[in-house]
Amino acid sequence: MYISEDFAMTVRRSDAEIARLGDEIYERDIRSQIASDHYGEYVAIDVDSGCWGISGDLLEARAQLDRERVGLDAHSIWFVRVGFRTLRSFGGRPMPPAT
Repeated sequence: MYISEDFAMTVRRSDAEIARLGDEIYERDIRSQIASDHYGEYVAIDVDSGCWGISGDLLEARAQLDRERVGLDAHSIWFVRVGFRTLRSFGGRPMPPAT
């Protein structure tokens, strides 16, 4: 069976799959590099390529990622906040810093 490139480019991952891949990439490749020096900053991860950007501002983290890799699919980006269980919270407590 032949699948055209145009069709292959339109296939999208589910939100759950993007979350799983983004968390996996963060834990495996990124966290150990940044956890001690970038507490509270945002990381934007392209789950297709593994490229990422980091900044104290969510939009700037995404902008760094865009500059790193042109032509990203906006649906394949996962965001993480260094040292926190969630991206945003309403009165929650952060995780303890990594050692």
